[in-house]
Amino acid sequence: MANQILSSPANPIQTLTFLNSTCSLLKNSPFLKHKKFYLSAATPIRKSITDIQIRASQSHTLTRNYCADSVVVPEDKSYGNKQIISVTSQLYDYILSNVREPEILKKLREETSSMRGSQMQVSPDQAQLLAMLVQILGAKRCIEVGVYTGYSSLAVALVLPESGRLVACERDTNCLEIAKKYYKQAGVTHKVDIRHALAADTLKSLIENGEACSYDFAFVDAEKKMYHEYFELLLQLVRVGGVIVVDNVLWHGKVADPEINDPRTVSIRDFNKSVTEDNRVSVSMVPIGDGMTICRKL
Repeated sequence: MANQILSSPANPIQTLTFLNSTCSLLKNSPFLKHKKFYLSAATPIRKSITDIQIRASQSHTLTRNYCADSVVVPEDKSYGNKQIISVTSQLYDYILSNVREPEILKKLREETSSMRGSQMQVSPDQAQLLAMLVQILGAKRCIEVGVYTGYSSLAVALVLPESGRLVACERDTNCLEIAKKYYKQAGVTHKVDIRHALAADTLKSLIENGEACSYDFAFVDAEKKMYHEYFELLLQLVRVGGVIVVDNVLWHGKVADPEINDPRTVSIRDFNKSVTEDNRVSVSMVPIGDGMTICRKL
């Protein structure tokens, strides 16, 4: 059939249905490389290979079709079988290739990658989103709860104005030393107010110091069981219209599995529910990294 298509590009649509086991064969099939043909997908089915229509064309267009792993459909049919991209390794590599990562952030990321706990570092696409939110807000005063080696805080500090201030809360001395090294190299040390203490204590001290409702932006990526307390304290510190971003809200997918009930998973699941129902903020859960919830104070 492939030979017929190649030899007769004006033929009508011909449909080939492939099983999962033929997915790799499909990807390497020679007619996919023929410039006179493109593939258009029939309705993708979760966990099974998509039915492929091979359409003859003189337009020299090639549209790749992907295995069903790249697309999922909600179980709830009231959403109309909406097809959602599932980020595969190949697709994520493509996303990363389109991130504008400053060289200083790349250096920090590469140094952190060899450290124990390097998975705690936010991804470049997450950091890019955080920096953009700060720019959109025109933020001048920010808070970060959980610095680790400083990747996200550095991304934020780089886009703050010269008079901007970022309160960086971190209790790990070794991590802070790395962060401070890169703040200095990037020339943003004067923007970062490092607080080496328990984050909750630092936030309470800011409130006691009369700084309530004076911050534009906050990012939380720290102890998961403390999310409720951090959020309540930050709601006091962030102004109306300000933004609070909370990381790891999808918790490696565990929050969606009712049979997983360890303390951290339960805590994040409960936090997600409470924020969704909280009429003090507008919210959007974004499936980037390990999941981020963006909250705007009303």
